[in-house]
Amino acid sequence: MAIELSIENIAAGGGPFGAVIARDGEVVATGVNRVTANHDPTAHAEVSAIRDACRKLGTYDLSGCEIYTSCEPCPMCLGAIYWAHIDRIYYGNDKDDARGIGFDDSFIYDELALPRDSRRLPAERLMPGEAIRAFRLWRDKPDRVDY
Repeated sequence: MAIELSIENIAAGGGPFGAVIARDGEVVATGVNRVTANHDPTAHAEVSAIRDACRKLGTYDLSGCEIYTSCEPCPMCLGAIYWAHIDRIYYGNDKDDARGIGFDDSFIYDELALPRDSRRLPAERLMPGEAIRAFRLWRDKPDRVDY
């Protein structure tokens, strides 16, 4: 189904990626790549499917679910899958297949392995003393919902 969604999405003006989230053998949600169509760099198939599944199930925790994708997830999608606590990933194309058609995420993995000051995207820490206040408030909040 994820592969079929990826094929259909090309004709609908999106990228060649599709994803399906299932629980107990039943489809919970689907997603397709709408990055260029929606002008949203986060509108990957997996992220879209996760958002839809969470909305439908009324939770941020997709434990007990599996994700089927037409392609091995990129670093962003992989991070989202981990944060959603999805149990297992099944994929069709791999990252080398994606690189072969111009979707090369290897630079992100390379960047993450570098020290912060060696990365090509400059990042500077500002106001850590002020920023830590929110973390302390969260840490001390008795009714917080840990995730």
